[in-house]
Amino acid sequence: MERIVRITNEHPRWVALLCGAIAALGYPPVGLWPVGIAGVAGLLWLLLGANGWREAAMRGWLFGVAHFTLTNNWIATAFTHQAEMPAAMGWVAVPLLSLYLAIYPALAAGVARALIRKPATLPVTLLLAATWIVAEWLRSWVFSGYAWGPLSLMLVGPYDRPGIALLLPYTGTYALSALVILLAGLALWLAKARKWLPLGGAALAAALAMYLPQPAARPGPLALTLVQPDLRQAEMNDGTKFEEQFQRLARLSRPAREFEQRLVLWPESAVPDYLEPGYPQRYYDRMTAGGDPLLARLRIAGAIGQDSLLLTGAVDLEIDEDENGYLRALGAYNSITAIGDEGAIVGSYAKAHLVPGGEYLPLRGLLEPLGLTRLVAGALDFIPGPGPLTLDLGPWGEAGMQICYEIVFSGETVDPANRPDYIFNPSNDGWFGLWGPPQHLAQARMRAIEEGLPVLRSTTTGVSAVIDANGVVRSHIGMNRADRIDGQVPLAKSPTLFARAGHWLTGLWALGFFLIWLVATRRRRG
Repeated sequence: MERIVRITNEHPRWVALLCGAIAALGYPPVGLWPVGIAGVAGLLWLLLGANGWREAAMRGWLFGVAHFTLTNNWIATAFTHQAEMPAAMGWVAVPLLSLYLAIYPALAAGVARALIRKPATLPVTLLLAATWIVAEWLRSWVFSGYAWGPLSLMLVGPYDRPGIALLLPYTGTYALSALVILLAGLALWLAKARKWLPLGGAALAAALAMYLPQPAARPGPLALTLVQPDLRQAEMNDGTKFEEQFQRLARLSRPAREFEQRLVLWPESAVPDYLEPGYPQRYYDRMTAGGDPLLARLRIAGAIGQDSLLLTGAVDLEIDEDENGYLRALGAYNSITAIGDEGAIVGSYAKAHLVPGGEYLPLRGLLEPLGLTRLVAGALDFIPGPGPLTLDLGPWGEAGMQICYEIVFSGETVDPANRPDYIFNPSNDGWFGLWGPPQHLAQARMRAIEEGLPVLRSTTTGVSAVIDANGVVRSHIGMNRADRIDGQVPLAKSPTLFARAGHWLTGLWALGFFLIWLVATRRRRG
């Protein structure tokens, strides 16, 4: 212990970097949540020894740089799936992004330390819990937001149980991150006092909470077939492979028996053809289905069979006149299209939370001359949709829609005025290496628990899953496999406290921790 104290005092900034990386090991796919909590405890230790708020903010920033660099290492893999920029640029882009994301831990640490004259474990823990809630909430929307990887992610249990994340209906994602800080503060306080037996007891209690069994599934009456076609990123934009890809999807989507009313789910980027009518013919001429969107939809209808309805990822165009009066595509929408068994479009949804640098290039006039471009192929930038939407699909239920990484935005996944029966989350996770897909799945599970709604994830390469309203993965398909899941859509729960209150609840938790600190401080002074 004395040696650790000496190293921390001599090299606090290097220790901050180390603690940030250690905290990231609490996330999937590593999942060493006790180690992750220990990393956060290390940050608290560093804040106790900081000489003023500026040094505390610097230590919080260094913690964040290492933490986000390791957490988001999967972004570098995306650069290997495009030809416009050197693949090695991905290993520059991730640390550069982390330099920005680390501002939020720096803000939380600096503000917490600024409010304390004589730092001690309890007040620092309570204040950091409050400021961390606010910082994660800010990170979710400032500059369009990047909500990936909240601290609470390490509290999601194994597939067959939700872990401590079962508290999400009462806290929301960002307030549950405060619980990680409280657990870290408790561990630090017990370790400093050399109370090893209580520390072991606290660790055992946390472990039991993480692995509590869950009740049996509550399947509903609606049958589903969820398809994972294993469309590798290297072949996604290869026109010579489009027909084989379609046949693979069709083969995996055939009805198990005739006249079964079922929901069929295909992933993001599943259909290369334009399905909406009304575009200039030159756009349809590039299609595989004879240049006719109706023919493309009829082929899909034949693949899913009678009494089935398909929800699939697709691309739609925004067509308008240019300055010369010429009709052309001004942008594209990353969409979900609902297609009936006779080929009719019965609904659609356009992705609202687009990926900066992926689906559009921010500051294009500045960055394009420097050789930077979008990761997603194509010259058209994607246009954001209006936000959460519930589609009334008749016998196939009320479907909420969230495409790919939209599902990580807490409190922004459901239309509160029209609560769905389930959330469909198609994704193309083939971009994201080994670390991204497990983290993505865990965050989808958090939305299921938080909202009390099942989440149905169909992905190109995995991990695809049927997640019930308790965040339990009832069925899944692992990475890099072509397969399907047949079953029933799990039942939704009643609206949770978070579903009703949204981020007002987040703010109340932050205020509550601040007030507890304030009362505790005044009592100590008295």
